[in-house]
Amino acid sequence: MKKHIPNAITLLNLLSGCIALIYAFDDNIEMTFFWVCMGIFLDYWDGFLARILNVKSELGLQLDSLADMVTSGVVPGLVIYKQLANIQENQEIYNLTPETYYMGVVPYLGFIITLGAAYRLAKFNIDTRQTESFIGLPTPGNALFIISLPLIVSTTNSEAIIALLSNPYLLVGVALLSAFLMNAELPLFSLKIKPSNLGAYKLQIGFMLLSVILIIILQYLAIPVIILSYILLSVIKNMTTKTA
Repeated sequence: MKKHIPNAITLLNLLSGCIALIYAFDDNIEMTFFWVCMGIFLDYWDGFLARILNVKSELGLQLDSLADMVTSGVVPGLVIYKQLANIQENQEIYNLTPETYYMGVVPYLGFIITLGAAYRLAKFNIDTRQTESFIGLPTPGNALFIISLPLIVSTTNSEAIIALLSNPYLLVGVALLSAFLMNAELPLFSLKIKPSNLGAYKLQIGFMLLSVILIIILQYLAIPVIILSYILLSVIKNMTTKTA
């Protein structure tokens, strides 16, 4: 019976992703963000319980990636698609004609994120190097980064930030960058901490404390700052390790 518990939680992750999709279609970005966060939370616990109960399986591994594909792959792709499609009302500002926007592929470029996530998840399942750390930005972190952008737009009073994060060129650039980061040969430190040896996890503990402080100060704006800081700190760590 216990072997089914992690898989049941994984299916709840998938259900969360499906619910997030419905809210994304309705442009309800707050609820989209909530359900993606719920899915990511469940994604953590299914793996944790599988290890605790000693019931890790190939089925669980594949099921986990399929659930993540929806929650952290399809949802962020749809979010950027909707953002780009909604910019149609302000085409003139960006010198976009109906031919290049409606007849072209601009809004659909948001799904580059979905394609990048699919490739990363498939690669992750056969990459034995990612047991203790990550290579490339994990799809849950990427999903939070992507969904935070329209969330910031909907909650800020800054016209400069709204204009910046509503720029179609920026959004397409973000889609391309995120697909690259998910699949780049970029080692990123793991956030898993073993209580038995806290001294070895000073970087992880410091990063988590920094993240809490940023969230308190910046609220939703903290999300992209935290993700970018995570990547930057990993790059610095890689450089100092090679130097040493």
